[in-house]
Amino acid sequence: MKPVLKLTALLALGTSLPACTMIPDYVKPSFSSAKEWSSIPGYTTVEGNMAAQSLSWKEFFNDPALYQLIEISLENNKDLKLAALNIQEARSLYRIERADILPSLNANGGATYRNSSDESSPTGRAAKSETYEANLGITSYEIDLFGRLRSQNEAALNEYFSTQAARDVVQNALVAEVANAYLQLLTDQELLALTEQTLEAQLNTYDLLSRTRDEGIATESDVSRAQTAVETARVNLHQYRRFVQQDKNALTLLLGVAHDDAMIPQSDIENIQLPENIGVGLPSEVLIGRPDVRQAEYTLMARNADIGAARAAFFPSISLTGSYGFASEGLSKLFTSGGLGAWAFLPQITLPIFNNGSNQANLDLAEIRKEKAIVQYEQVVQTAFREVADELAARATLTEQLNAQIRLVEAAQRVYDVSEARYKSGIDSFLSVLDAQRELYTYQQQEIEVKRQRLSNLVNLYKVVGGGVSEDRP
Repeated sequence: MKPVLKLTALLALGTSLPACTMIPDYVKPSFSSAKEWSSIPGYTTVEGNMAAQSLSWKEFFNDPALYQLIEISLENNKDLKLAALNIQEARSLYRIERADILPSLNANGGATYRNSSDESSPTGRAAKSETYEANLGITSYEIDLFGRLRSQNEAALNEYFSTQAARDVVQNALVAEVANAYLQLLTDQELLALTEQTLEAQLNTYDLLSRTRDEGIATESDVSRAQTAVETARVNLHQYRRFVQQDKNALTLLLGVAHDDAMIPQSDIENIQLPENIGVGLPSEVLIGRPDVRQAEYTLMARNADIGAARAAFFPSISLTGSYGFASEGLSKLFTSGGLGAWAFLPQITLPIFNNGSNQANLDLAEIRKEKAIVQYEQVVQTAFREVADELAARATLTEQLNAQIRLVEAAQRVYDVSEARYKSGIDSFLSVLDAQRELYTYQQQEIEVKRQRLSNLVNLYKVVGGGVSEDRP
C-alpha cells in the first residue's frame, strides 16, 4: 500500500472509531409545585379558551396603540439586541466545540536556502543548496475514545439552546413591560386630567367663599379650609405632571429609540381592550412552556454534560499527527517525478498518572455545578408557580373590586351633591362639603388606578404563562 493510502486509512480508522460518552443519564427534576393553582375561597377564577403560549403578541395586543409600541420595541430595544448577540456568540462557541471532533487538514509549503563558506563546509569548498517542500497534514487530532470532546460539544449545544431561551425570556418580559408602561402613562395622564378638573372646581369654591366672607356670609375658617383643598390639589397636580414625564421617559427607554413624544400614540385607558378569556391549564403544562423554565433546564443539561467531560479526563487520550507531501531541490521539480515523496505518522498516547488531584477536583466541581443547576431549576419553577397563582388571584378579585369601586364613586358623588345643596341652603357647614369633595376626589383616583390594575393583570397573566414569544422573531 502506498504511504499516502496508509496515512489516509489510519486517519479514517481514527475518525470512525465508536466514541462513547460518560455523561450521566439525564433525569428531569420533578416539579416542586402544587398540582393545581391555589384559589381564594368565595371567588371563581374564570377559565378561558385561549391558550396564551400559542397566542402571539400580535393577536393578544390587538389595540392599535399597544401594537405599534410593542413592534417598535422588538425592533430597537437594546436588551433584546444583546440577547440576540448572545445567541450568536453561543452558536459560534458550539461550532468551535463541534469542529474539534473532526480532524482539520492543513496545507503548508516552505523553502530553505543555505550558503556555506570554504571554512564552514565539511568538504572545504563553499556550497549553495535549495530545498522546497509542500505538505498536507493534520496536527494533534485527538481520537475521542471516551467522549470528552463529545461531552464538551453537548454542553456547548445546550448552552446555545439556553441562550435562545434567554432571548425568549427577554422578549416575554419586554412585551409586558411596554404594555404596562403605556398603561401607567395613560393612568397618570387621566389622574392629571382629574386633578386639573378638581383644582378648577376647588378654585371656584375658594373664590366664592372669599367673596362671601367679605359680605359676612362665609367664615374665615371656611376660606382657610377651602385653601387647604386648593393647595392639596396643586401638590397633586405637580406630582402627576412629573409622573407623566417620567412615564414617557421609561417608555422611550423600553422602545430603544430617541426620545420623541410624537412616537407615543394618544389614547385613553377606557379605550384599551385586551382578551379576557385566557386559558391557563394545569401547572405541569404551563410551567414547562415558560421560557425561563426552559432556559434553566437547558443549563442543567449543559452542566450534566460537563460531568461526562470531567470523567473522560481520567482516561488516556490518543492524538494523531500526520503529513504527506513532496520535497525537491528545485521548485519546478516539486510536483514532478523529480520530487521526493515524504510522509509522517506520529500517534501519541497520554495517560494521566499524578496531577495533584486536578482531575478529581474538576469532576467534583462539575457535580457541584450540576447540583446548583438542579436547585436553580426548582427555584425557577416555584417562582413561576407563585407568579401565575398571584395573577390568577388578582384576576378573580379585580373585576369585583372595580365594580365595588365604581359604586363607591357614584355614592360619593351623591354625598357631595347633597352636601353642596345643603350648604347652599344654609343647613350644613362648609366642612361637610369639603369632606365630601375630598372623599370623592380620593375615590375617583382609586377607580382610575383599579382600572389600570385590572388591565395590567391581563398583561401580566399573559406574560407569566409564557405568552409573547410564539411569534416569529423579527
